[in-house]
Amino acid sequence: MSGMLKGKRGLIMGVANERSIAWGIARAMAEAGAEVAFTYQGDAFGTRLKPLAQSVGSDFMVDVDVTDDASLDRAFDQLGARWPTIDFVVHAIAFSDKSELTGRFMDTSRENFKHSLDISAYSFIEIARRAHPLMKENGGTLLTLTYQGSNRVVPNYNVMGVAKAALESATRYLANDLGPEGIRVNAISPGPMKTLAGAAIGGARKTYKHTDQNAPLRANATLEAVGGTAVYLVSDAGACTTGETIRVDGGFHILGMPQAENL
Repeated sequence: MSGMLKGKRGLIMGVANERSIAWGIARAMAEAGAEVAFTYQGDAFGTRLKPLAQSVGSDFMVDVDVTDDASLDRAFDQLGARWPTIDFVVHAIAFSDKSELTGRFMDTSRENFKHSLDISAYSFIEIARRAHPLMKENGGTLLTLTYQGSNRVVPNYNVMGVAKAALESATRYLANDLGPEGIRVNAISPGPMKTLAGAAIGGARKTYKHTDQNAPLRANATLEAVGGTAVYLVSDAGACTTGETIRVDGGFHILGMPQAENL
């Protein structure tokens, strides 16, 4: 994919460490020739991010809290001052109280429900609102990350399943809103991955092992596979793809039950 994104530049939101899906996407985009900027939240994440950003030739990092409108405004003002136009934004941001990612969904608290939906779904709408003026001249791509718990019950995924369902619906509505301006909006849905966010969900190790053993490809998604999908969607090859949820899960989503040897 060398050179596929040459001349393109954009923002990556949500890198926590070198195992983050957002980092796999950032690295793949940089290898394809894109210039990338990053957001982080708080000094601890900024310290982890800095050497990663430097490794792909980026010196642009901005602290942002997606629940704070003023913080988002500052971040995109800084981005616009640096780059008058951008070609993509990757939204890889989600959160829920870890204590509510075990047990029963109906025990979800009102406070955590609102907080989870705000950070995991509504933030994508706020980001789209601020990003699209920087894309109006030449079009662009907005990408977010979801998971199959949005449309199927996954043990312990709980309120995050509802949040991801809202996020996927928002993706479709944003695609319709922004299509006339040449802006594409898509979601990537990897299978379970060994990330900081994934580890917060109860039974994560069992889920990872189950999909690894039963997916048609007998493998979970890799950072390289997700990154390659993101490169395609942002590149000119993805010019007619919008409003989609692209699954990168080894085919697990097509199954009706486990493989015969695992029944």
